[in-house]
Amino acid sequence: MKKLRTHAAVKSIVGIVLLLVIFSGVVSIIGFRSFTDVLLEQYADGAFLTAHTAAGLVDPDRIDYYAWSGEATAEYRETWARMDQLCNSSGATFIYVIQPDRTDYAHITFIFSTINHETSYTVYDHGYVRETTNDEYREKYRALYEQTAEEELVIRDKGYIETDPHITAMIGLKGSDGTVQGILCVQRQMDVLTGARKTFLHKVGVALVLLVLLVIAGQSAFLHRTLLQPLRLMSEEAVRFSRENVASGTKLRDSIRNRDEIGQLAESIDTMEEQLESYVENLTRITAERERISTELSLATRIQAAMLPMSFPAFPGRNDFDIFASMDPAKEVGGDFYDFFLVDDDHLCLVMADVSGKGVPAALFMMASKIVLASNAKMGKSPAQILTDTNASICAHNREEMFVTVWLGILELSTGKLTAASAGHEYPALRQPGDAFELFKDRHGFVIGGMEGVRYKEYELTLKPGAKLFLYTDGVPEATDADERLFGTERMLEALNTQPEAAPEQVLRNVRAAVDAFVKDAEQFDDLTMLCLEYRGARDGDTRRGEEA
Repeated sequence: MKKLRTHAAVKSIVGIVLLLVIFSGVVSIIGFRSFTDVLLEQYADGAFLTAHTAAGLVDPDRIDYYAWSGEATAEYRETWARMDQLCNSSGATFIYVIQPDRTDYAHITFIFSTINHETSYTVYDHGYVRETTNDEYREKYRALYEQTAEEELVIRDKGYIETDPHITAMIGLKGSDGTVQGILCVQRQMDVLTGARKTFLHKVGVALVLLVLLVIAGQSAFLHRTLLQPLRLMSEEAVRFSRENVASGTKLRDSIRNRDEIGQLAESIDTMEEQLESYVENLTRITAERERISTELSLATRIQAAMLPMSFPAFPGRNDFDIFASMDPAKEVGGDFYDFFLVDDDHLCLVMADVSGKGVPAALFMMASKIVLASNAKMGKSPAQILTDTNASICAHNREEMFVTVWLGILELSTGKLTAASAGHEYPALRQPGDAFELFKDRHGFVIGGMEGVRYKEYELTLKPGAKLFLYTDGVPEATDADERLFGTERMLEALNTQPEAAPEQVLRNVRAAVDAFVKDAEQFDDLTMLCLEYRGARDGDTRRGEEA
């Protein structure tokens, strides 16, 4: 039963039948009222015609005489007889003449009263006094006597009434002096009207039932052919396609030949199946390709990680310095890199670099740059010469016009002397013992790979025992939150100075925690690379060698 109620055809037919019933109801009400109004108008016209004819049979100036003499006079009986004949020949139910009590019109006295002999109603005798039926009659009697109306009509077909539904036409009987001497009333029963209305309603009801049955039969056949059968075919095809994911050899457009929206839908389903089949094939191929790329990227990530010194402590046999570094790429692989290695037993090379761009191209350029830089540094060159030669080598083979910013320093471990050069890289942050971290605004040179023939300059500074050097890429100060605000160097320095005496590893942890707390759920925009060196001073053997020299 529930399935039947949710059936599309049932819903459609019920909707149409409801609309048909509503439309028929509206039309029936309009027709019923119009029909009733026309018949009432005809009844009223006939009643008034009879009333005026009857008024010609009564001498208004003799009303008082009739009221006094009663039925004894031959004149009264003759007038009554003519009125009785008119009543029976005109189809009226009653014809009577009354005189209301003019003090309040609450009572009426019957002067003449005739009745249609074919009815079973009781006629009122001459001189019978009764209460006025209701206020409506009272006001109409008053209007006729006061001559504010020439004629009045009462329609009684609702509520409790003594007789069947009827109308009463009333006219005033004016004497020779122009005053109303009495009221002549003609009452006609509305049995013909009510019978006609019942017949009308019966016919409308029968027509509606036949029309509803016709609509149900016709609509069912029409919907089955144009809607239900096509929908069934499309539903079965949808189930088949969801199970097999292969377009059907028999197209819906060949089975459903509707030229309406159903036909367009069938054609769309055929097209959709063809496109989905092609899409599934492409998706399968793309998924396999992405899995291959993901595997290769994972391998590239491991290769890149292997290119960077990742084992800490990096120099477990050395107690004259401590170093820690980290690199978190924005993608699977990044363009940032750091490096540190001993050129000899007394010289430590430090490198922090940032390649333009991101992803695989930046990672490839990064590895090439790192190899060239390390090769030049291990040849014992000065920082300025290392950058100059590296720039010349990269520019000679830089068809993609990529570049890299580099900060490179060589620390003499026995003395704490740091010789450094910058190729457009971020300012390092330096902390001498007992002080706070501050930016060291060194002199920048042009980026590596940006232009041939660039010569770089270097500078020197001395690290006292207990000093710390913090190197980083622009991914730290340019870390961005959801409101597009930058982390900035001020927040970076605040994080560095949270625990300035901490070991290098903890210093990097503090900076990373501050960055994460700032950006929150915002996506990492750039590679984030940091390095921290703590210089502890020359080893005892190195100090003695320096004194002997």
